[in-house]
Amino acid sequence: MTIAQALSLYEKANPFDSPSALRDSNYSAYIQNRLTRLLDWREPLPRARLADRALRAFLTGGRFPCVAGRAAVASGGYRFGYYGDFADLSSTHGIARDLAAFVAERPSMTGPYATFIAVFDGPRSCDERWFEQSLWCRLQSLADLDRRYFRWDPAVSGDPASPQFAFSFAEEAFFVVGMHPNSSRLGRRFFLPALAFNSHRQFAEARRTGRFERLQRMIRKNEIALQGSINPELCEFGERSEARQYSGRPTETGWRCPFRPHS
Repeated sequence: MTIAQALSLYEKANPFDSPSALRDSNYSAYIQNRLTRLLDWREPLPRARLADRALRAFLTGGRFPCVAGRAAVASGGYRFGYYGDFADLSSTHGIARDLAAFVAERPSMTGPYATFIAVFDGPRSCDERWFEQSLWCRLQSLADLDRRYFRWDPAVSGDPASPQFAFSFAEEAFFVVGMHPNSSRLGRRFFLPALAFNSHRQFAEARRTGRFERLQRMIRKNEIALQGSINPELCEFGERSEARQYSGRPTETGWRCPFRPHS
């Protein structure tokens, strides 16, 4: 199935089709040197083009340690959405529509790595605790909407205290990477708030094929070269909840995730 066919089929069944979803949706890809909206073919906003250009430069530059992210851009697995202020939850339906489209399109992508990155118009200055709180409010709003139509991915837990936890949307488990201007991790310091949604399946496939260990070594080597240390929150899936890693802020021993488990 081609990308166009996958999108055409799914567009009829995407449950997120409210007026606000259609208004704020802008699921986009970088095709033939141009940012293209894939669900409605409307012209992207100039601000969206600027943010996309800056984001791709960031992902492929020397200050971004994740080689899987670079590979997603190089192989055509990069998808982009541009929304309002990070703390304004009114865009949740639009993000939901776009993330569901990414889940539907992902099987038709030929590269091993893909990512959907939601970038927000502001704020351009925030501290790490504010970003962490806003990130979980954003994910909670998406999960509350998701539960109307989908179950949680049965391969992972919906309890953020569980070592098996992962965020799920449209029955697809994701590892979420938060980025913002004042992140203490240089590799996450983008000039606008952003959330990268990376499917767990691609990492499971990398483990199955033996690529994961090499990928992990390269990322940690890049982290050390960039910042002198690896992210202290890094751990293997199943050791402890990956929720601690999402915002990028170093968490305390007694930290509790504010996310309400999916029932």
